[in-house]
Amino acid sequence: MTRIIDFYFFALKVTIALLLAGMVVLVFGNVVLRYAFNQGITVSEELSRIFFVWLTFLGAVVAMREHGHLGVDTVIKRLPPLAARIAVLSGHALMLFATWLMISGSWAQTLINLHVGAPATGLSMGFFYGAGLAFGVPAFLILLADAFAIATGRIDVTTAELVRDSEDEMALDDLPEPVLGPVSAKR
Repeated sequence: MTRIIDFYFFALKVTIALLLAGMVVLVFGNVVLRYAFNQGITVSEELSRIFFVWLTFLGAVVAMREHGHLGVDTVIKRLPPLAARIAVLSGHALMLFATWLMISGSWAQTLINLHVGAPATGLSMGFFYGAGLAFGVPAFLILLADAFAIATGRIDVTTAELVRDSEDEMALDDLPEPVLGPVSAKR
């Protein structure tokens, strides 16, 4: 099961990269065509907007799995273990509720706009609103799994890093640890 989940998130990262590349090609190609040949790609702006929405929502799912969203856990770190667990589980309950609202709203909008075509491409606007479902369902499952792990004690909230304090900290985490050893003084 772990391999399937890892493959799913690898596929999400590849999809995000392809969406970004598609946006670059569409926008840059449209600029070149407009200035050099007085032509343009009619669907460029609309497709770029759809790609950007999907890229954002899929990226949010990947960040949620990697606990890469920014947050402040100063209060949680200062609470006693039981109070910290209750606070984190309460936060997860609120996030699950908000995610459920996102899923139900996206589902409703997708059904309402399923037969509505986008102006330039003619694509179903249900595809546009479906991005909320592509975020909501995996995010709900990730939050549910994290909440279960916290409730059963598999994740210790006093030591676990559930959020990142800053983007600088995220960048520093990717660097290798320095090796400390004797310093040789050559003169």
